Amino acid sequence: MEAGTAATSTGSKTIADLLPQAAVKYAGRVAIRHRAGDEWRDVTFAEVGEIVSEIARGLIDLGIARGDRVALLAGTRPEWTYADFAISAAGGVVVPVYPTNSPEECEWVAGNSESVAIVAEDAEQVAKIEAVRDRLPRLRHIVVMDPAGVAADVIPLAAIRERGRGRDQAELDERTASVAPDDPFTFIYTSGTTGPPKGCVLTHGNYRSVLDMVEARDLLQAEDDLVYLFLPLAHAFALLIQLVAVDTGTTIAYWGGDTKQIIPELSQVQPTYLPSVPRIFEKLYTLVTAHGNPDLIKQATQVGLQYRRLEAAGQPIPPELHAGYDQADEQLFKNVRAAFGGRLREAVTGAAPIAKEILEFFWACGVPVMEGYGMTETATVATTSSPDEHRFGTVGKALPGVQVKIAGDGEVLIKGANIFGGYYKNDDASFGAVVDGWLHTGDLGSLDEDGYLSITGRKKDIIITAGGKNLTPANLENDMKQSRWVSQAVMHGDRRPYPVMLITLDEEEIVPWAKEQGIEDPSIPALAQHPDVHALVQAALDKANARYAQVEQVKRFVILDHDLTQETGELTPTLKVKRNVVNEKYASLFDELYARP
Repeated sequence: MEAGTAATSTGSKTIADLLPQAAVKYAGRVAIRHRAGDEWRDVTFAEVGEIVSEIARGLIDLGIARGDRVALLAGTRPEWTYADFAISAAGGVVVPVYPTNSPEECEWVAGNSESVAIVAEDAEQVAKIEAVRDRLPRLRHIVVMDPAGVAADVIPLAAIRERGRGRDQAELDERTASVAPDDPFTFIYTSGTTGPPKGCVLTHGNYRSVLDMVEARDLLQAEDDLVYLFLPLAHAFALLIQLVAVDTGTTIAYWGGDTKQIIPELSQVQPTYLPSVPRIFEKLYTLVTAHGNPDLIKQATQVGLQYRRLEAAGQPIPPELHAGYDQADEQLFKNVRAAFGGRLREAVTGAAPIAKEILEFFWACGVPVMEGYGMTETATVATTSSPDEHRFGTVGKALPGVQVKIAGDGEVLIKGANIFGGYYKNDDASFGAVVDGWLHTGDLGSLDEDGYLSITGRKKDIIITAGGKNLTPANLENDMKQSRWVSQAVMHGDRRPYPVMLITLDEEEIVPWAKEQGIEDPSIPALAQHPDVHALVQAALDKANARYAQVEQVKRFVILDHDLTQETGELTPTLKVKRNVVNEKYASLFDELYARP
């Protein structure tokens, strides 16, 4: 296939036979690019096919039967992908576990799913399982990708490959062929913003159908396309991107594992496609705009938007607009494109809301950041936007074969071949119930006359004040996070007289500022109490509040002496705030805000 021509699918019937077919069809192409020290190394589709075959045959030799659940406890790295496809090819069911999970959270996922084996990343992850192993009666084997420093009774992944070489390929082929579209492909456990995680049972047919839906819009188009992947593969979003890339013969460049190296790595690998979560785009937006003149940046954005609207419509661009664009491009836009590696055709953001202004800014710069919508329960995605068809402020239109409607109470309902089969050993119908084929998402939204879906809030996140006013916290929270000083903003106010807010500081911005101001103690705990910092945050809040009715405005705030993190249980692995955890953990701080005279 020549570069620039439309990518094609493997035509696989299930996810089990996806990689074997890709290994033949795209044999000589680079499937994986990964860091090895300071170097980037390539692995072809044929080589990946052989690795996956060896691991799959090794799992069969280990006694993994069709339908057995095998947990995957590791960060985003090539071995995750190898093990993932190998489990599927052997007829097993993949159970992803976040590497940030505590031992108790790992116990819940592995125990609830009745996993018979776990493929863990290293000594740190193995230690979590060892700490709870006596409470996992179904668990027979622990396989480790990197055995260095592991003292427990485990099997190195290399040994599984060696065992696999002694098994007949025909045996694996028969196992792979026996997998049907209705068979479970994966149990993905929700990140648990409320209550314990629930295992979404997703079939091979669910994900094969969603691949066909996504690929219908030519997401990855050319042989030289490259996806940069840093999102956790334990999350449905990254998993889908991995599947699309393999199905279309596209290279995946895996991050090196250090969040501080994401921007430098983008410059090195020069992706054409970047899946991300809003927090990364928010940070990049802050990085680019924090030290410039806000009025000039706003003016340049408007010029860029006008230019690109005319360009997209094929209309002539007036000379004065062209001149203004060229100036903005030289001073700002080209630097933003360079920050993404210079080749980016499209980025996609999902998993949480993002401010319309941020999307417009990147669009003006020539970096299309497209918003989509979906849930684990929809096999990742249900609606999508594209550079050719989008409306900022919405999450796009339904994928081909997906139906969306709005219930009488405003809840978004979805129907399609991608809808999951229910939660494993859990009949909870509060959210994620499927009634007459319609998934009740728990999200509130609206559809415009052209079919663009807008998400206005989450039913369980709605704040009802003591005066009976319904408030959607996400909008004002997102406005606050556009401030260079703010990392997280969480509104509180259910059954209270008015909303208040918990703020955390962006250490990368506030500490250098404090040093420039000559503040004696520039630590975050000290700055959280400093009156000058409170004045900065108050100014940002005043600006955000001005966009809302008085009853919706945040009246008071408190600055936390540390940021919210996954490790402390306040954020999900896709950096969404666990609102119930924050409300409970910082209840005394909220009480103090309301107790002030």
